[in-house]
Order: sequence, then C-alpha cells, then structure tokens
Amino acid sequence: MRPIRPLRPARILIASALAVTALAGCQSSSGKAAASVDAADAKPAVISVTPGPDGRATAPDSTVAVTVEHGTLTDVEVTSGTSGAAPLTGTWTKGKKGWRSDRTLTPGATYTLRATATNAAGKSTTERSTVRVREATLFNGVNVTPAGNKVVGAGQPVSIAFDHPVKNKAAVERRLSVSTTPRTEGSWGWVRDPLTGVERVDWRPKTYWAKGTRVTLRAKLSGVDTGDSRYLRRDVTSTFSIGTVRVSKVDLKKHTMTVYEDGRRIRTIPISGGSPSYPTWNGTMVVLDKAPMVNMTNTSVGIADPYDKDVPWAVHLTTSGTYAHAAPWNEGKGYFGNSNQSHGCVGMSEKDGKWFYDRAVRGDLVEVTGSTRQTVPTGNGYGDWNPSYEDWKQLSALD
Repeated sequence: MRPIRPLRPARILIASALAVTALAGCQSSSGKAAASVDAADAKPAVISVTPGPDGRATAPDSTVAVTVEHGTLTDVEVTSGTSGAAPLTGTWTKGKKGWRSDRTLTPGATYTLRATATNAAGKSTTERSTVRVREATLFNGVNVTPAGNKVVGAGQPVSIAFDHPVKNKAAVERRLSVSTTPRTEGSWGWVRDPLTGVERVDWRPKTYWAKGTRVTLRAKLSGVDTGDSRYLRRDVTSTFSIGTVRVSKVDLKKHTMTVYEDGRRIRTIPISGGSPSYPTWNGTMVVLDKAPMVNMTNTSVGIADPYDKDVPWAVHLTTSGTYAHAAPWNEGKGYFGNSNQSHGCVGMSEKDGKWFYDRAVRGDLVEVTGSTRQTVPTGNGYGDWNPSYEDWKQLSALD
C-alpha cells in the first residue's frame, strides 16, 4: 500500500477574475462601450450549508457540505472552540461550486463554518453556520506503538491496538496513513492476540526496515464509528526511526543463537531451548520489551510442570510468555549448546544473557528454526513477519 498524503484544510482566498472599468469615456478599440455584466449574472451568490441551521446535532461520521448558486466559492474556513476537536478538512467540487468535508467529526464538538462566494459582478457574499456534533455514548480507545519518537529495531511494525473489537475495519483503515523516508513499501493487516483477545491493525514493510528509516503515522480517527456506534475520540500521530538492524538467529537443533548487527555476525551464543514437552515457537518474533528481573511461574503460561523463578535479563518475545533470558540455575549442567531443557524460552548463561539484554531494543528480530512446535501466530506478540508479504496484504480490510 502506498502512503497516503493527508489533505490540508481548505482555506483558499481567490481574487475575483473580473475587473470593472470605472473610468468615464473608456471605450474598446472598436469604439463601442465595454459590455456590462448581464443582470441575470449579477444576482447575489446564495450559499447553502448542510447540515442546516435547524438546531439538531449531526452524527460524528456525517458529511458537512457547502454549495453556491449564482457564484463561485472562494473560501471555506472551519474552526472549533471545543477542546480536542479534530480539524475539519475538505475538498472542492468541480468549478468550486461546492465544498465537502473529507473526514469524520469529533463527538460532542461544535464547529463554526464561514463560507465566502463571489458572483459574476465580483460581489462577495459570506455565510456563517454552526455545526453541532452529537455526543457519543460508547467509545473505543487506541494504543499506538511505538510512540514518543523512539529509535527501534528493524522488525517493529506500526501498531494500533483497540480497547474493543472493530467491526468497521475498512472505515478505520481508510483514516490511516504511513509516510517513510526513504520511501518504503508496506501494508496494513488486522490481527488478534490469541491469548488476550486484543485486536490490532499493524503496518509492516515488505521486508525488514532499513537502518535510518524515518516513519510517521497519521491516524485521523476522531469520530470514526468502529461498529455499533462505538466511536473513536481522537486523532493520533506517531513518529519513530529505525536503529541498528539486529537479527538473532536461534537454531534449536544446533542449540545456538547467532546475533547479527547490520548484516555482520557479532556473536554466537550457546543456548538451551524448549524441551520436547514444552517446545519453543518456530518462526520470527520481535522484541516487545525487557526487564532485568521477571518472576515466571508455570501458572502464568498454563503448563502443568510446576516452577516459580525470578529470571534475570529477560527479553520479552511473545505475549504467550516466550523470553530470551539468562538461566543461571542451568549453568554447569551441560545444557547450553547441547540440549533443549527449558519450558519454551531461549535460555543462556548469566554472562551471555546480560550481554544479549544490554544490546536488545524494542523491535529487534529473533528468528527461531528447528523446533517441533508450529510457527508463532501473527497476533502473538508481533508475529507479523511469519506470513509472506502477499499473504500479509490479504489481512488488510481494503482491496
């Protein structure tokens, strides 16, 4: 999907194309007096605004339209004194005989519209109108990742998670745009976390991000009905950039994890993956976060074999509980580099775990091969990279 360039608010001042000669005695080259404007063409411009001034509030996903008779629109300006109201933008119709809003309205907001038109004689007419937007009783919320102008790894998708499932996926997706420098091909895809049920729409590139890429999300979501009149409250923007391209390749048959940075091999670490009873996921995972110490129990991941451990240098890979971490309790047992004995995580010595933890950032990639388990689902963490790009594009709500 190509990035969509957002429209700017329509506030355009156009000088009259007609000039009226006022000097007495001026004549054309033929000696005849200059033709005057026809009386029919000199009718005052009449501006109409929809919704009209009937006092009723309009739905947030309604359209605001301006039309003119006996003239041409020269300016449409929309402002709002409501705190947090999204700016209302629009586009001209052919010949500037009309203007129509091109986005949804903020629930509960009041907009003031001022439209100006000019008739054939150059006389201006101005119409002012107030548009009140209906309050919403049900709302949906969003959580955008990454946010805060972060530097992230080459696997981090643009991700918007919703508080409630979205029925009108196409309506939401139409309001989203991603721009990148340099230009990068990518697509939105809708996924759901199989454990939490959280629904997301993620934008991932065709291939891993290039180092130094600058990414900006613009989501004009205020007033979008996500289904059953459950509206979004606000627009969202986010900018981030791509740092070191760090890819860690875990080979569970060789019991190693080889770390590459910007295509160069940095280190090969002996590891111990999931045992035959609790195998590690296959496939590509993305670093979600990390913590110097995480308490892990069998009940938190729903397995029978009891354990309760404080785990150091834990790098989080899936919402189902997969980590790459130090496992000092296994040191001296001959597991690392030789056999898979964990409950599904990628374990290593405390020294190697600390080294990996210090380098890992959100968005780094971990590619796991050689497991007897299936490939990690798209919604379990950022499993977005496991489908082919052609299959990923099929997860978009738009054709």
